[in-house]
Amino acid sequence: MNYIFIDKKEGIEKVGIVENNRLVEFYIDYDNEHKLVGNIYRGRVVNVLPGMEAAFVDIGEGRNAYLYIKNVIPKGSKYIKGSVSINDLIKNGQEIIVQVIKEPINNKGAKVTAHVTLPGRFIVLTPFSKKISVSRKIDNTKEIERLKNIGQKIQVDDIGMIFRTRSEEVPEDIITDEYYRLISLYRKIEREKNYLPCPKLIYKEMDLAHKIIRDSFSEEIEKVIVNNKDKYKSLLEYVNMICPYLRDRIYYDEEFDILYNETIMKGINTALNRKVHLKNGGYIVIDETEALTAIDVNTGKFIGKKDLEDTVVQTNLEACEEIARQIRLRDISGIIIIDFIDMKKDSDITLVLEKLKKDLKGDRNRANIVDITKLGLVELTRKKIRNSLSVNFIKKCPNCDGRGKILETFIDKSSNF
Repeated sequence: MNYIFIDKKEGIEKVGIVENNRLVEFYIDYDNEHKLVGNIYRGRVVNVLPGMEAAFVDIGEGRNAYLYIKNVIPKGSKYIKGSVSINDLIKNGQEIIVQVIKEPINNKGAKVTAHVTLPGRFIVLTPFSKKISVSRKIDNTKEIERLKNIGQKIQVDDIGMIFRTRSEEVPEDIITDEYYRLISLYRKIEREKNYLPCPKLIYKEMDLAHKIIRDSFSEEIEKVIVNNKDKYKSLLEYVNMICPYLRDRIYYDEEFDILYNETIMKGINTALNRKVHLKNGGYIVIDETEALTAIDVNTGKFIGKKDLEDTVVQTNLEACEEIARQIRLRDISGIIIIDFIDMKKDSDITLVLEKLKKDLKGDRNRANIVDITKLGLVELTRKKIRNSLSVNFIKKCPNCDGRGKILETFIDKSSNF
């Protein structure tokens, strides 16, 4: 069964997606926690740093936000390092409209861009680009041509758009309605930027539950379970606007609680463990560090049926599916290194990489396979938007300071040596 659940109680909202009776996405929000990604601000440049090709912008959220030169250069311009200075683009004290693209992490402030975008269910409005693009996940040539023709037909004032995967085979009138609705929202933001004060929040991104419904609710989802009456009413109104044909799949269930749902709790517990067991007896080990995430594949108890080479390949193939699920479920981002069990044949390596690519396609936040090194390590990158799932549940141990080992020598831990 495929379903979305929204469990909101005592100021904590837990939202997840279950596919084929397995938890594949899980997020948690607190009412007292201020989320910034997607918000648009009228900010003030407080410090331009030519040596870092960046600037800090006061957006009124405590720590100053970080604006890199690539995110302020006009769209369509080719940036060649050293060809233009950040000083040529913005000045200290200048007021600027920016959008948060990455949450604050540890001591770092939010990352922002001057290239504002407004996501809808079927398209993403790109006011700072006149380009009409189509999601790479749509591979039907005729459909790509149809969508681009629609885009050219409805485009206003050279305001571009990106057709999302969900736009495939969607009627023109529905796409047109959404485009003009987003245009109207952008015009409102444009008007707001001329009014004091500064810094100022001029557009707030919708909450977690509404974003999940916008991005993931489709014909493949059999139902949406909500246990909060106010949230249920709000989602029902939103669905009536964006996809009324799916409104009958939203259910209010006051008794629903993830703590008593075996499928969900098993998925969460697995996502918080370092070791994840595979069905065949093998296992993977996931270690998140500040620089990257390392994933190691092991045969474990799996002894195979044919020969060693076949055992290795079968373990690696099964690991691909679980790795893709864990990356999505744990919301792992940044650099990811996978150490598959060593394979000798190029054909086996190709087979495993193709399987990994296929399994990663279900992820809304697309992971890119960069390369496989001479040591057989597979390199991936995944865009970092928010902190990983473990941040909400796992805290650094005060005894080992996060090392996982305790110092036991004659050297006093508190000494200066």
